[in-house]
Amino acid sequence: MNIIRRSFRYRNYGAVYWLIGINVLVFAATQFLGGRVAYFLTTRLSMIPVMVMNGWVWTIVTYMFMHGNFSHIIFNMLGLFIFGTQVERQMGSSEFLLYYFLTGILAGVFSFVVYYITGAYGVVLMGASGALFAVELAYAVFFPDSIVYIWGILPLRAPVMVLGFTALELIFSVTGMNSGVAHFTHLAGFVFGWFYFPVRFGMSPWRRLTGR
Repeated sequence: MNIIRRSFRYRNYGAVYWLIGINVLVFAATQFLGGRVAYFLTTRLSMIPVMVMNGWVWTIVTYMFMHGNFSHIIFNMLGLFIFGTQVERQMGSSEFLLYYFLTGILAGVFSFVVYYITGAYGVVLMGASGALFAVELAYAVFFPDSIVYIWGILPLRAPVMVLGFTALELIFSVTGMNSGVAHFTHLAGFVFGWFYFPVRFGMSPWRRLTGR
């Protein structure tokens, strides 16, 4: 059997809840344990290109557990709960964790390369959004007929939601609108998540999303 497509034994041990718990604990520490703790965690866990260049390569992983404010973590953790639990149930926990961390890490690596090339060495990258975009894509691939209510009001099929959000991210990244948000990281998470399906499962996301 091709090792790339070797499947894990199916188990669902609630990895999403562990991820949410760790994210919330780290955020709480940055908010409530004082300025020195917040500074220490921000500089040691966020992905800052100049620090990666100085050997802090672990931050390409740990940046996913850092969030800048309440709206940032609430939005990400709510999305991880809504979509991640369903994707984990479909994939199994081990496969889900591989997917989540691989797409998030590769999104971080891609972002580092972009920041390095453009000379943005002091940018502070934090948040699970790159991996979350990949999770939302997986949800749409597995459940293409499901309806998602945007803001609890606007009903959209999951593929429309995911492709629509991705198109907005592409527009924002090209035009520079909504600056201060790592649009390239989001797009990278989506792209790496897209390629995960044919490489790992031999599955075409496009066919699943469009029904063709």
